[in-house]
Amino acid sequence: MPVMRSTGTCVTTSTLGESVQAFVPHVLPPRDPALSVDAFAALNQAAEHALARLSGVSGLVPSVDWLLYSAIRKEALLTSQIEGTQATLTDLFDDEAGLAVSNTDDVEEVTNYLRAFRHVRDALRDPAGLPLSVRLLREAHGLLLDGARGRGKQPGELRRSQNWIGGTRPGNAVFVPPPAEQVAALLADVERFIHEPAPADLPPLVRIALVHAQFETIHPFLDGNGRMGRLLITVLMEHWQLLPEPLLYLSGYLKRHQSEYYRRLSGIRTDGDWEGWVAFFLEGVAVAASAAERNIVAIASLVAADRRRLLAEPKATPASYRLFELLPMMPRFTIERVRQQLDTTFPTANAAVKLLETLGIVVELTGQKKNRSFSYQSYIEMLAD
Repeated sequence: MPVMRSTGTCVTTSTLGESVQAFVPHVLPPRDPALSVDAFAALNQAAEHALARLSGVSGLVPSVDWLLYSAIRKEALLTSQIEGTQATLTDLFDDEAGLAVSNTDDVEEVTNYLRAFRHVRDALRDPAGLPLSVRLLREAHGLLLDGARGRGKQPGELRRSQNWIGGTRPGNAVFVPPPAEQVAALLADVERFIHEPAPADLPPLVRIALVHAQFETIHPFLDGNGRMGRLLITVLMEHWQLLPEPLLYLSGYLKRHQSEYYRRLSGIRTDGDWEGWVAFFLEGVAVAASAAERNIVAIASLVAADRRRLLAEPKATPASYRLFELLPMMPRFTIERVRQQLDTTFPTANAAVKLLETLGIVVELTGQKKNRSFSYQSYIEMLAD
């Protein structure tokens, strides 16, 4: 049975001419009673061990940049799909290759997430950069909502009006977040919780679970709250040294269990069930880390096998070797892009691509003689699995 506690208060406010009960959460950590950490100590240990294994297996590939390229893009894609974006990994790779994509707005949302994530990560890695703060999150939010779909949704600004979740109008909403005038103070409390000395009885993963849920409850922006909240998870994993690099794409687990994800967050507000949410989160981290570990092993095996085929080919050239090493970070490409990346002539680039195509490592997509594009298809299919 969940522990019953009050996790906030309701205040009456009005929006669009309707009176509603907005939920204002208590500050972290949970109190009265305190969080029952012992209840999921085993889950936390399993999740930490899964993350440690994921960290260790990254040494299987010659460059961790390969892993980061795919892992960050998978997280960007999956976190956007939770919000209804229909873009695929192939769309994202095509866009980066300069190829035409049909759902340009959806791809823009995913690439905006990548920009926002890089901005936060770069700031935290720069000794002169901003700390993890409301200001930094606002800057990231400005990048996330940059473009046509974000226009009118106050990118980079805390909301100045009452929002609601679910329902057709405020009066029948599933959830009404805090009034706008309380958002800044509530976020300041979250920032304080992130930076204050960690209590011995709250492991880092548990604190991340608390931060994410609190952020989603505050819902500080007019749009993009889910993606920003999940960005916080990824950033804190690395910031609190649970992973050396952002190799985990937890949004895949959250997407597969989307109804339960929302139900557990709601249970905090309605029933005070922080324990149920934290347990769900820890299970998700363990499952997602194990899946990422298996994916790395599979990718390492694929790339190693393809490399052996290339090395055994008598006609292989330095250009073909260099092109092959680029493929995990350039899985869709044109010959012109290869020419640019290798800084070589068109005939040399064409010959390198032709050799990899002959070996079955890459495939040509258009069936044309001109304006051809190519794909490291087996790699993309493995990533998309």
